[in-house]
Amino acid sequence: MEFELIAKTFMGLEPVLSQELTQLGANNVQIGRRMVSFTGDKEMMYRANFQLHTAIRILKPIKHFKARSAEDVYNEVKKIDWSQYITKGKTFVVDSVVYSDEFRNSKFVSYKVKDAIVDQFRETTGDRPNISISNPDIRLHIHIAEDKATLCLDSS
Repeated sequence: MEFELIAKTFMGLEPVLSQELTQLGANNVQIGRRMVSFTGDKEMMYRANFQLHTAIRILKPIKHFKARSAEDVYNEVKKIDWSQYITKGKTFVVDSVVYSDEFRNSKFVSYKVKDAIVDQFRETTGDRPNISISNPDIRLHIHIAEDKATLCLDSS
């Protein structure tokens, strides 16, 4: 089964990364800003992680949504069933990149995502997952460009 993936890279290396992905056999390769999106199966995701030279990390999008406010981010993230991604005793961290007039502080966005996840666990299980900055079990990445948000799992 194919799914959407994103390969992050440095500015200017997008065309090189696009060519690497095409040679690797990725489908629907599209160049973006410091990233190249593509589709592939689990094998392609692993191959991308191990064989790409110009990719910084490989992300697997969980959800795309409109983020016009901090409340939108919180509410949309809280709608996701986090029990399928974070199991009891596992730690997580949220990295964020924002290009937006509404969101000027990426750390604030990271905290909103973290709060939504922790609140959902507290409400459904009574427990809360822990945050680990240095060595998390799960690394999440949120990217907001104007009002378009993409929340991803880091597969690296």
